[in-house]
Amino acid sequence: MIAPMSDIQEKHDPRVLALKAGLLAVWATVSFGCCFFARDLQFMVAGWPFSYWMAAQGAVLVFIAIVVAYAIIMRRLSPEDSAESAGG
Repeated sequence: MIAPMSDIQEKHDPRVLALKAGLLAVWATVSFGCCFFARDLQFMVAGWPFSYWMAAQGAVLVFIAIVVAYAIIMRRLSPEDSAESAGG
């Protein structure tokens, strides 16, 4: 049976929602910001223009870093949630 929408919304932790919003903002900034300002990013990194490097490898590396950060932070939050539900 599917739980009512109000029960589902009450189970969302504000810390997790804030984490998701922050990581989404980082992703949007890197994905769209670097493309939008690519012409202004005219310095070299390891012999290549920074705008090319960011489009080719940098955005993927930032995405992987976001996934790793999310996993680490959620692992730290998980024991706290288990202790709160067991104690209450």
